Amino acid sequence: MPIAGILTGGGDAPGLNAVIRAVVRRLEPEGWRVVGILYGWRGLLERQTVELDAQSTSGILHVGGTVLHTSRTNPYKSPDDAQRLEANVRALRLDALVAIGGEDTLGVANRLAEAGFPVVGVPKTIDNDLPGTEITFGFDTAVSIATEAIDRLHTTAASHDRVIVVEVMGRHAGWIALHAGVAGGADYILVPEQPVDLEAVAEAVRRRRQRGKRFSIIVVAEGAKLGDSEVVQEGPQDEFGHGKLGGIGERVAREIERRTGAETRSVVLGHVQRGGSPTAFDRMLASRYGVLAAELVLQGRFGTMAAVRDGRLQAVPLREAARGLRTVPEELLKFARVFFA
Repeated sequence: MPIAGILTGGGDAPGLNAVIRAVVRRLEPEGWRVVGILYGWRGLLERQTVELDAQSTSGILHVGGTVLHTSRTNPYKSPDDAQRLEANVRALRLDALVAIGGEDTLGVANRLAEAGFPVVGVPKTIDNDLPGTEITFGFDTAVSIATEAIDRLHTTAASHDRVIVVEVMGRHAGWIALHAGVAGGADYILVPEQPVDLEAVAEAVRRRRQRGKRFSIIVVAEGAKLGDSEVVQEGPQDEFGHGKLGGIGERVAREIERRTGAETRSVVLGHVQRGGSPTAFDRMLASRYGVLAAELVLQGRFGTMAAVRDGRLQAVPLREAARGLRTVPEELLKFARVFFA
C-alpha cells in the first residue's frame, strides 16, 4: 500500500483542515494510506505522526487552525537536521509528501524535491503574497475579519471624534490592508510596498476635519516601513530569519496626534485575523487545492504545486513558490488612493 505524508508549516490559516480532509478523501479510495506529520518540519525531524482517514478527518472542514499543529522549523538550517529530514522520509517509507505552507515551508519542500524526493506543495498564507498562484486560502477570511473590525471601529471613532489606526497583518505585502481598507471605507491605507508618508496621512486627517468629519480610520499593514525599516519587536528571530513585527500602528498613531492634535488610538487585530472558521470561499478554495494536490500525487507529478492561474486551478513548478514575493501592483495602489481622504 502506498503511503502519503501530509504536513502544515508556518503560521496557521483558515482552510488548512479543509486541505487535509480533501487530500485524504481523494487518496484513500485509491488505496493510499495517509499519514499526518505533526508540527510541520519539526515533526518530520522527530518522526511524530498520526494516522489520517475519512473518519478521523470528518467534521474538520469548518474548523480553523490545523489538526496537525504547526511550527516554524527550518530543517535546512543545519546539515545534521537536513540529513535527518531526508533519512526520516525514507524511514517512514513515504511515496509522496504533501507540504502545505507559505514561502518558508514551500522553500524547504522545494529543496527536498530538488534532492529527488516525491513532494507536492499547496500554497498557504493569509498574506496572499506567494508567487506562482493568484490567490491563497485564508486570505478571504482574514480580509472579512479585518473588514468587520473596521466597520465596528467606525462607530466608536465617530462617537468620540477620534482617529483610529488599525494595524493588520502583512509582512511583505499589503493585500489584506488594501482589500480590507477599501472594503471598510478607510481614509488612508499604508502598505509595505511604499514608504510611510506621515505628513500625507496627517494632511488627510486635517482635510476631513475641515470638512466636518472629525473622525478618521487609517489602516496600516504590520510590515509597512518608517523610512527603510520595519517596526520589529524585541526578541529573537525565527528559524527563517524573520523578526517579530508589531508596533507600526502605535507609532503612526502617535505621529498623527502630534501633527494634527486629533485624539488618536491604535488597534492591533493580530492573530484574530487568522483564527476561527474559514469563510465559504476559503473552504471551497482549500478543498479544491487539496483535491488537486492529491491528483498530482496519483499522477506522480512531483516537484509541483497546486495553484490558481488565470482563474483556473493547475499545477506549477514548486520552485515558483521560492522565487520571491507577490506584492500589490502599482495599479491597485493607485486605485486605492482614489478613496483616500
